[in-house]
This record gives sequence, C-alpha cells and structure tokens, in this order.
Amino acid sequence: MLSFGLTIIRHGETQYNKNGLLQGQGIDTPLSEIGVQQAEAAGEYLQDVHFTNVFASDMKRAKQTAEIIVRKNKTCSHVDLVTVPALKERSFGIAEGGLVEDMKNMAKAAGQPIPEYTPPDGETMDQVKNRISSFLKSLFQQMAEEHHDKIHQGDTIQKDGPLAGYPDDGVQNVFPHALVVSHGAYMRVAMRYFIEDLACTVPPGANMAQVFSACPNTGMCRFIVTLKCCNPNIQMSAMKCVFVNRRDHIVTENN
Repeated sequence: MLSFGLTIIRHGETQYNKNGLLQGQGIDTPLSEIGVQQAEAAGEYLQDVHFTNVFASDMKRAKQTAEIIVRKNKTCSHVDLVTVPALKERSFGIAEGGLVEDMKNMAKAAGQPIPEYTPPDGETMDQVKNRISSFLKSLFQQMAEEHHDKIHQGDTIQKDGPLAGYPDDGVQNVFPHALVVSHGAYMRVAMRYFIEDLACTVPPGANMAQVFSACPNTGMCRFIVTLKCCNPNIQMSAMKCVFVNRRDHIVTENN
C-alpha cells in the first residue's frame, strides 16, 4: 500500500473571471493583478507544506498560478512542474467568451442545472470525467514508481479526526504529496467523480451542497489516496477528502 496527499487548487483570478465571462478552453488568458496576489497568498500559505510532485493544466492561468506557488514554497523548488493537457478547463463550446449569466439562462431554458448543462460544441460531464480518469491513472502509476520506497503492507490511510486548521492538515505523516493546479468547472466535475464513482469519503459533518459548490479562485481541496501496488497493476484502495474549497489564505478585500 502507498498513501499520498493530493492537493488540488483552482487558478487565480483572470480579467474574464472578474468580468463574469466564460473562458473554457478557447480563451487562454493570464492572471489579473488580483489573481497574481491570490496565487502569492496561496504560495505563502503553503510555503512549509511538503510537495514531492507538481502538476498543472497547460493553460496560462493555471500554469502561472502553479509557478508562483512553487516559487514561494520552501520544499519543492527542485521539483519539476509538469503541465498536463488532461487538466485543462472544461470546454463550453459556443458559450465561451460570453457571460456566465447567459449560460445559466441557456441551462434554464434546457431545463438543466448549470453544472450538468453542455452548450452546443461543448464538453459533456462524461467527457471531462474521462480526462480526469486518464490523469488519475497516470498519476497513480507515477506516484507508485517514484515513491516505491514508501510502500507498506496493509492499509495506511489516516483515520478521520478533527482538523487543526493548519496548511498541512491531513498530510503531516504522509510523505508523497502531489500538488495539482486546475480550473473551477473541472474541479467541480472531479469532486462528483471522486465521490460518486470512486467512493471518496467526505469530511465528517460535511454539507454536500458546499462540497459540490464552485471552488473560488485559488480555493484548495485536499485528499489522501491509498493505492494497492501489486505486480504491474496499480489500483486505488481508498480515497478520503480532508477539506473542500478552503480559502483561508484569501483576505476579505480580495473575495
């Protein structure tokens, strides 16, 4: 068995975010000034948290956020940042570049909640789930290969308990730790996939509406994943959510 931490962060604010516009995959904008400040705040919050692997979407806003966090971190300056196309934002088809409010109206007219609505030429939730599954498969393989010295007999996943409210909640005794920087809609689909398809457990007393809500810019979600490392087949044994959409690093004026 191998247990590792998985911290997933949404990119910082862009001007499109500020203006309430959809970016998706077709619009690749950098961080706004506030977005840079958010990424720096996230980096400072996580500066003492140990990361062994860093992955980011290949879109500018996610890659820039990851670069800032890694630069601020005291433990992973030597870790290569790996950009992964499978982590890019969900495609919103013809709705990209338009107002988020307009897509909400499109979803309402179609009789669907906005997280499940697919605009014409957009990417369905199942298609996003397939990308998430593909990324996880490669992640599990890489973590098992690179951290084989941390493999133990038996289930090593940590037991549930009250959080201390610290940046390293859940990973104090877990050495392998992957940082992933992605996007809001992607993370929303990922959370549903983790819980509904992979049987990921949620924090005790969690409000499921909050668990499935949109993640704020540079909001953080953390998981502990335990793998079965048998022969050539790497399989997930268990997955536990430590916290969802944490934003302790964001000051009030930047909310």
